[in-house]
Amino acid sequence: MAKLWFKFQRYFRRKPVRFFTFLALYLTAGSLVFLHSGFVGQPAVSGNQANPVAAGGPAEGAELPFLGDMHLGRGFRDTGEASSIARRYGPWFKGKDGNERAKLGDYGGAWSRALKGRVVREKEEERAKYIGCYLDDTQSRALRGVSFFDYKKMTIFRCQDNCAERGYLYAGLEFGAECYCGHKIQATNVSEAECDMECKGERGSVCGGANRLSVYRLQLAQESARRYGSAVFRGCFRRPENLSLALPMTAAMLNMSVDKCVDFCTEKEYPLAALAGTACHCGFPTTRFPLHDREDEQLCAQKCSAEEFESCGTPSYFIVYQTQVQDNRCMDRRFLPGKSKQLIALASFPGAGNTWARHLIELATGFYTGSYYFDGSLYNKGFKGERDHWRSGRTICIKTHESGQKEIEAFDAAILLIRNPYKALMAEFNRKYGGHIGFAAHAHWKGKEWPEFVRNYAPWWATHTLDWLKFGKKVLVVHFEDLKQDLFVQLGRMVNLLGVAVREDRLLCVESQKDGNFKRSGLRKLEYDPYTADMQKTISAYIKMVDAALKGRNLTGVPDDYYPR
Repeated sequence: MAKLWFKFQRYFRRKPVRFFTFLALYLTAGSLVFLHSGFVGQPAVSGNQANPVAAGGPAEGAELPFLGDMHLGRGFRDTGEASSIARRYGPWFKGKDGNERAKLGDYGGAWSRALKGRVVREKEEERAKYIGCYLDDTQSRALRGVSFFDYKKMTIFRCQDNCAERGYLYAGLEFGAECYCGHKIQATNVSEAECDMECKGERGSVCGGANRLSVYRLQLAQESARRYGSAVFRGCFRRPENLSLALPMTAAMLNMSVDKCVDFCTEKEYPLAALAGTACHCGFPTTRFPLHDREDEQLCAQKCSAEEFESCGTPSYFIVYQTQVQDNRCMDRRFLPGKSKQLIALASFPGAGNTWARHLIELATGFYTGSYYFDGSLYNKGFKGERDHWRSGRTICIKTHESGQKEIEAFDAAILLIRNPYKALMAEFNRKYGGHIGFAAHAHWKGKEWPEFVRNYAPWWATHTLDWLKFGKKVLVVHFEDLKQDLFVQLGRMVNLLGVAVREDRLLCVESQKDGNFKRSGLRKLEYDPYTADMQKTISAYIKMVDAALKGRNLTGVPDDYYPR
């Protein structure tokens, strides 16, 4: 056998042309067989094939005949594939009978991916109809509902899903990464060629263009979501003195209900709906109607004529709801027109709400904030100053968690944001192991990570504040808890330090847009206290240390809720 193999090798070594000819014929024959097996015998999938058990086929868990992946002999099980498809595409992907496989068939591999992609597109078309490319203007948006950005992972489906979830009729994509929602389009239609930017998270799909929106009408927008259940109750307020200026849109409604007034103001693109008996008023929060002086709700307790259990206010005391319409008076942002003469730090311990404070500052001033670091996820979410060098002078202030003397003295002034260490430590632990708006896993809390984290980070919480008080120049101390409770006043203090003229109407706009995209949901909370008695004793000592340092500078000490245990 060895001798025969040697002769075979010597034959082809002497005649290389014959060898390559033989190889070419072999590959050609193999390709023909390969293609034949792929295209022959692809049957239409009947309901019985979709459910082989019902058709008397193999029992559950048995290998099914494999029809895809060019018959390479690898199969998948009937159970599990449907559920994996449902997990991948969500509830909209299911048919009326909940049977995905009846639509997809038993295909796998390359054929399966192509077929699934086609079905997903068909399902998206059922859920949302593309209606064209539209002009957009930063000063007067075509879609004036909520908006969000993702400069890395934006897809058409994601934008549609977010807008539909909030009950909007239209979803529009712009610059390949920006998503806008609205109840009506307030712009002109333009040529399709002007929507020419690929989605950042979806190759081959178009997500608008430069100041151009790819707009979809959402066929399955949830009617219930547009009802007042999705509006935010703001409270009972006294009738403003100049009603027509404070709330410029009014409609008489004999059969008044919260639904009707909220829907009316939403349709008219106003963020506030005020119910006054049989009158519905719409407008914006302004100095004439700032929503700061809430009255006793009993003064507004007049039943709606069309609703037995809801209050519709009176001609003198209005029940106010915030609609889903986004207040665009504070949404424009840009870099500073000239290089700043001073560097102002937005300093905080990690987990103290720095990103949220940046969001508020950008809305209040109209200028981007910068960072001592670079966080790609923050840049992708719209913090465009994240990419600038922190000394560029193009941003209004600079995020930093640094606490060394040299780093602190590099800044000319600082806003020092302080938060309850118990809350800050947990927030930073969640960020470290779950991302900006995610959560650490149960195993991390119960494992060695949490005790080690507290041991290392709790002292830093104290030294961070002490160092900024000691080495910082012109330090404005803002407690996170005060900012949440009295945003208008505290944000005004911050803007004043930044050297920007405070516009009250803009601050009122910020109040209605205060949450932003980086708010961690409060739904997932630990069912137990992660702090041991020893941890609490140590942290309490650090709190007393910081409290004494603040009072030593004639500043307000830490809030009372810093001692929850």
